[in-house]
Amino acid sequence: MGMHRLTRVTMGVPNVAETIAYYSEFGLTHLGDGAFSTREGGEQLQVRHAVSRRVLELGVGVDDADDVARAASRLDRLGVAGGTDGTAVTAIEPVSGFTVRVEIAPRIVQRPVPATPYNGPGRIERFGRAPGVLREDPIRPKKLGHCVVGTTDLEATMGFFTEGLGFKVSDYIGNKGAFLRCSVDHHNVLALAAPVNFLHHTSWQVDDIDDVGRGAAAMLAGNPERHVWGLGRHYAGSNFFWYLKDPAGNFSEYYADMDCIPEDEIWTPEVFEGAQGLFSWGPPPPPSFLEPDDLAALMTGQHAPSR
Repeated sequence: MGMHRLTRVTMGVPNVAETIAYYSEFGLTHLGDGAFSTREGGEQLQVRHAVSRRVLELGVGVDDADDVARAASRLDRLGVAGGTDGTAVTAIEPVSGFTVRVEIAPRIVQRPVPATPYNGPGRIERFGRAPGVLREDPIRPKKLGHCVVGTTDLEATMGFFTEGLGFKVSDYIGNKGAFLRCSVDHHNVLALAAPVNFLHHTSWQVDDIDDVGRGAAAMLAGNPERHVWGLGRHYAGSNFFWYLKDPAGNFSEYYADMDCIPEDEIWTPEVFEGAQGLFSWGPPPPPSFLEPDDLAALMTGQHAPSR
């Protein structure tokens, strides 16, 4: 697979300054003018103005010009116009109308983090206090892992990503969603059937379950209204999670321990029904996780100009 990661997500929000302040506190590094970087992925988030919250653009990294040409050819066969200059091809997702830019980008080389020692029955891996309770450094996410988009035409959105761009399907949530990957991570995009097109959440990698909890605790101190759902562990992808809400209404997730699927591994997607499609353990998801509180407002503004 010449594709190897999401390079960035550009989100449109009506309250740019507040949203910039939130993601600065979340642990991303503000580069100025609404652009943010992660520790290992470079610039991976851009916050721009829009009349309602939405995805404006997704970036997908590939290795070389041949990969760009293959994406352009697939898009052409699908009947989706794509402009290319040899180093990138851009296309408009047919349902939500956001831009996807497939571009030559370096692969992320992640610095190995030593496994966190945890004691267990009959197993002593550490003495003294646990490292997780001694950490004082603020959370700084390593990379953008995935984003989740709501779509009013799941089949068309899936076709765009798989037939047009070359994403692979990892698993399904019944007939309501599909986990899609452009890297060895279990998923980089989750497309969900919804009554309105919108950005559901972005997901950011941290070291371990302790940092998932530490990050959420820091964000909730003095701001309990930011809490959405967590702590828990998903079944699809297996990752630990905690979801928070930014000032525009988008969810943001700290995650750790995601399933990986090597490029040469034979993988058969499963279909998950009911709770299994959402989580393995943790508190039940609140209604707002599946139907955001601003859903009616999003539906009203669906046909408004994007900027």
